[in-house]
Amino acid sequence: MDKLTQEQRHRCMYAIKSKNTKPELLVRKFLFGRGVLYRLNHLRLPGYPDLVLHKNKTVIS
Repeated sequence: MDKLTQEQRHRCMYAIKSKNTKPELLVRKFLFGRGVLYRLNHLRLPGYPDLVLHKNKTVIS
Protein backbone atom coordinates (compact mmCIF):
# COMPACT_ATOMS: atom_id res chain seq x y z
CA MET A 1 0.00 0.00 0.00
CA ASP A 2 1.36 3.40 -0.98
CA LYS A 3 1.44 6.03 1.78
CA LEU A 4 1.54 8.93 -0.68
CA THR A 5 -1.27 10.26 -2.81
CA GLN A 6 -1.01 10.01 -6.57
CA GLU A 7 -0.06 13.69 -6.86
CA GLN A 8 2.65 13.39 -4.17
CA ARG A 9 4.09 10.30 -5.84
CA HIS A 10 4.09 12.09 -9.18
CA ARG A 11 6.06 15.04 -7.75
CA CYS A 12 8.59 12.70 -6.09
CA MET A 13 9.18 10.67 -9.24
CA TYR A 14 9.33 13.80 -11.41
CA ALA A 15 12.23 15.13 -9.31
CA ILE A 16 14.38 12.01 -9.85
CA LYS A 17 16.92 12.56 -12.63
CA SER A 18 17.86 9.73 -14.95
CA LYS A 19 20.51 11.53 -17.02
CA ASN A 20 23.59 13.59 -16.20
CA THR A 21 23.82 12.57 -12.56
CA LYS A 22 26.98 13.48 -10.63
CA PRO A 23 28.45 9.94 -10.65
CA GLU A 24 27.76 9.64 -14.38
CA LEU A 25 29.44 12.98 -15.10
CA LEU A 26 32.52 11.93 -13.09
CA VAL A 27 32.86 8.70 -15.08
CA ARG A 28 32.38 10.57 -18.36
CA LYS A 29 35.07 13.12 -17.46
CA PHE A 30 37.44 10.30 -16.50
CA LEU A 31 36.85 8.44 -19.78
CA PHE A 32 37.09 11.61 -21.87
CA GLY A 33 40.37 12.51 -20.20
CA ARG A 34 41.75 9.10 -21.18
CA GLY A 35 40.57 9.48 -24.78
CA VAL A 36 37.97 6.70 -24.58
CA LEU A 37 35.08 6.98 -27.06
CA TYR A 38 31.59 6.27 -25.74
CA ARG A 39 27.91 6.78 -26.56
CA LEU A 40 25.31 8.12 -24.17
CA ASN A 41 21.95 6.44 -23.52
CA HIS A 42 21.94 4.01 -26.44
CA LEU A 43 18.32 3.37 -27.44
CA ARG A 44 18.87 0.09 -29.31
CA LEU A 45 20.23 -1.80 -26.30
CA PRO A 46 17.95 -3.28 -23.64
CA GLY A 47 17.84 -1.42 -20.35
CA TYR A 48 18.80 1.95 -21.90
CA PRO A 49 22.40 1.99 -20.56
CA ASP A 50 24.08 5.26 -19.53
CA LEU A 51 27.35 4.69 -21.38
CA VAL A 52 28.28 2.28 -24.16
CA LEU A 53 31.93 1.62 -25.03
CA HIS A 54 31.74 0.08 -28.51
CA LYS A 55 35.44 -0.71 -28.89
CA ASN A 56 35.52 -2.71 -25.63
CA LYS A 57 31.96 -4.05 -26.02
CA THR A 58 31.18 -2.73 -22.53
CA VAL A 59 28.05 -1.16 -21.05
CA ILE A 60 27.88 1.05 -17.94
CA SER A 61 24.45 1.57 -16.40
